[in-house]
Amino acid sequence: MSGWAIAVHGGAGVDPNLPPHRQQEAKQLLTECLNLGISALRSNASALDVVELVVRKLETDPLFNSGRGSALTAKGTVEMEASIMDGTKRRCGAVSGVSTVKNPISLARLVMEKSPHSYLAYTGAEEFAREQGVETEDNEYFITPDNVGMLKLAKEANTILFDYRIPTEKCAGTESPVKMNGLPLSIYAPETVGCVVVDSQGRCAAATSTGGLMNKMSGRIGDSPLIGAGTYACEVCGVSCTGEGEAIIRGTLAREVAAVMEYKGYELQQAVDFVIKDRLDEGFAGLIAVSNKGEVAYGFNCNGMFRGCATENGFMEVGIWE
Repeated sequence: MSGWAIAVHGGAGVDPNLPPHRQQEAKQLLTECLNLGISALRSNASALDVVELVVRKLETDPLFNSGRGSALTAKGTVEMEASIMDGTKRRCGAVSGVSTVKNPISLARLVMEKSPHSYLAYTGAEEFAREQGVETEDNEYFITPDNVGMLKLAKEANTILFDYRIPTEKCAGTESPVKMNGLPLSIYAPETVGCVVVDSQGRCAAATSTGGLMNKMSGRIGDSPLIGAGTYACEVCGVSCTGEGEAIIRGTLAREVAAVMEYKGYELQQAVDFVIKDRLDEGFAGLIAVSNKGEVAYGFNCNGMFRGCATENGFMEVGIWE
């Protein structure tokens, strides 16, 4: 085997005017997540355990849009979703519409390991969470003052916002070429967190978690919980996507990376570059990926992507922009 590798992301599509202190906070959290994953990998943890561990940390910190700090629906509530996939046997689990589960990624893993299904949503997912005894919180735990203020601005602008980490004066009335299913969005900003890992035994895993879009319709489901769209892992690679969910779904983006590696013989970075360039149509997105050879790669076609990556040979990088 070629050694372990890990990559983590905190969303693609970064406001170029994001304040420096926000950028530093993001880099610090990504570095902490990488170090957490690296420590576990050095202790011979499996790829599956590591992606769950890292995404749990991201869900607990309100900086990015998952778990605590999730974006709000038009009703002012939180509806979270997550998925996880073990590439060894293509096992997967996913949840949508959870509003009280502290760590949706762990519930997704329980769906994979403790239920006969691959995907549970809304009341069914909440009931399953209670049966499994997972940690829960009142919906208010996930709501931050920033989210409440951003939802108000979104409603005033009559638009959907990808996230809240942007100076508030930029929200209302801002023109943008970014569209979702042909409808204009006034802000394109980071959303979704994810982690991909290949361990020392060459096993790949991927995990993705999100609160979705600010001011989204209640019941909206994005790419993050959809296996093959926002998340995918197999014997060859592990992939986690972020960005315009509807475009990622249409392009089955995560699976497409694996497909061109399997059927075209592409190397990892070549596959990532091809998918970002040729499978997003007019959508904006990014992704992180690892291969069973211990390689790590990422790509995006927007202003930036919060990401970090590391390999067993000592390489480590944390960045936002190109």
